[in-house]
Amino acid sequence: MRLNKFISHNTNYSRREADELIKNGKVTLNNRVVSDMGVSVSEDDKVKINGRFVKLKKDFTMIVYNKQKGELVTKKDDRGRKTIYDNLPRGFSKFISIGRLDFASEGLLLLTDAPAIATALMQSDIEREYYLKVKGEITEEVKTAMREGFFAADASKGAHAKSKIKSMNFKPFVAFDIFGSSGGYTKFRVIINEGQNRELRRFFGYFDLEVVELKRVAFGRVELGTLKEGKWRYFSASEYEDLRDFLQSNKIRY
Repeated sequence: MRLNKFISHNTNYSRREADELIKNGKVTLNNRVVSDMGVSVSEDDKVKINGRFVKLKKDFTMIVYNKQKGELVTKKDDRGRKTIYDNLPRGFSKFISIGRLDFASEGLLLLTDAPAIATALMQSDIEREYYLKVKGEITEEVKTAMREGFFAADASKGAHAKSKIKSMNFKPFVAFDIFGSSGGYTKFRVIINEGQNRELRRFFGYFDLEVVELKRVAFGRVELGTLKEGKWRYFSASEYEDLRDFLQSNKIRY
């Protein structure tokens, strides 16, 4: 494992902060000052920051947050807009979000202090469940795309204006239920097992369907339940047990 990654996995420092520590001669590896940010380390190596040992993290913490509309999933915003960290206790300031919900979306967001776990969950095929409201009607063409998936050479409609991702390959949805249409809008539920950049907004945008409401209600067996907007909770014992089974079966080291 690269040294900066090792530091970020086992401390509250980010990789960028770890790079600065190394650059400034604050890090030693086996009692020698390290200047090479690309050096690799193992669990048997002794790493110190400012003379203090970096202890291997043997445990982790997971929380569930009910994101509100109008909050950003980022540590800082150069325009001074509200972020989820403004609403979370200070002790969670170093926690990493597992995937993102955009400014206009709401619902379940998982956060952890273990970067390796965050990466594993983001890249997993664990099911994500959403409730949506779109402007327009879900035609048979859209239903077929939901069942079979498709490739969009131009999936920019529904994307962030500054996004550099244009094309996108949409996998078949795991399931969907259409509740009905009224007043020119359609409400429905979908379950997908991937989390690409603004995937659902891009998917329906391809068919000129504007997503006006998007709420994530479940990630695997972790459900939003009755958790109120802007509130958080720790994982339950059963949720931790499920996650440890996932980590073990996928040989994820944290």
